Amino acid sequence: MNIVYMLLPVLAWGILPLAVARINGKPINQIFGTTVGTLIVGLITLPFIKAATALDGKTFLMAALAGAFWVVGQLGQYTGYAKIGVSETMPISTGLQLIGTSLVGVVIFGEWASTNAKIWGFIGIALLIVGAILTSVSASGTSEGSEKNQVGTIIMLVCTTLGFIIYNAIPRALSASGLAIFFPESVGMVVAVLIYLLFTKQMKEIKSKSSRQSLLAGFIFSIAATTYILSVKDNGVNTAFVVSQLSVVISTLGGMIFLHEKKSKEAIFFTITGLILIFAGAILTTIMH
Repeated sequence: MNIVYMLLPVLAWGILPLAVARINGKPINQIFGTTVGTLIVGLITLPFIKAATALDGKTFLMAALAGAFWVVGQLGQYTGYAKIGVSETMPISTGLQLIGTSLVGVVIFGEWASTNAKIWGFIGIALLIVGAILTSVSASGTSEGSEKNQVGTIIMLVCTTLGFIIYNAIPRALSASGLAIFFPESVGMVVAVLIYLLFTKQMKEIKSKSSRQSLLAGFIFSIAATTYILSVKDNGVNTAFVVSQLSVVISTLGGMIFLHEKKSKEAIFFTITGLILIFAGAILTTIMH
């Protein structure tokens, strides 16, 4: 089962953007359906959580807060799919997450303690930055649209990726297991989306067909998240994390092949080169832990 737990997150996280992009709805419909689907799976997992791992109120609230920040990051990604396509959004978003998570690990959690670790770690971050820049190369007449649209979307992704970074950081400060906090995280996700819908006066979107269809995205995300937790347990953090980053290859190439997102030959070359650099950066920043 070790290999199964290792590969399922890759497949599920890789397929998730493709499934979401296929749904004919707005990002708000997609994020609502995703969070409700995740909450449903969270409820299903409750009977399998051992009583010994029961959470106190503070841990529950912190996990729920992490879920709320996840919504910020995921809504940014979904908006990116609509504006510049999956094949450009995913490598940029992944690179930004890896950069931010690595820096938080160094500054807050004291990772890369030795000088050697810092050198290789920052080389990894440099590769991530260059890789993300390369994947953003586009030309006129392609799925990314105008330069103004592309630049605006990238700025939006930089800002909303902070949600993903905080989502990844909070559980590292908690002593509870990944499976134990999955349900409270899903609660936080749904609450955050409902608050957003209320303040933006979009509550009617709850009843839309695309919101119901997006439940599938929540199920796919839950498969990825839960099997990743099991993979960490069986294969170790470094192996599980590095292999999981291959999902960006599936989503990026899938966007071009299955969603027919247009890219120039030059952009395809830079995208593939950028993906290789992002994966290499992920390896360097992870093994330095």
